[in-house]
Amino acid sequence: MKENQPINIPQNARGFTVAASPLNSVKLELAVICCGGVLLLLLQERITSNSLLQLGLLAGYGCISMLWILYRVRQVVRKTGVRHGQNQE
Repeated sequence: MKENQPINIPQNARGFTVAASPLNSVKLELAVICCGGVLLLLLQERITSNSLLQLGLLAGYGCISMLWILYRVRQVVRKTGVRHGQNQE
């Protein structure tokens, strides 16, 4: 233990660690989808000048992204065996 720290502070040699979540891959996919959405938002004016088409493009991207994330979450939950409304103990 270091001399400059009080005795009542617990020390962990490995540092603070948390168990990996099975949804980490979905979180990464969500981050990529969000970055793609921001990029699409910035480039929509160059893709088309029609406002209705821009709205449709963004709405379509949002709906497809939402369905993909829902599919991936259900896939991971089914793989891990967690059921809705049941606590794991």
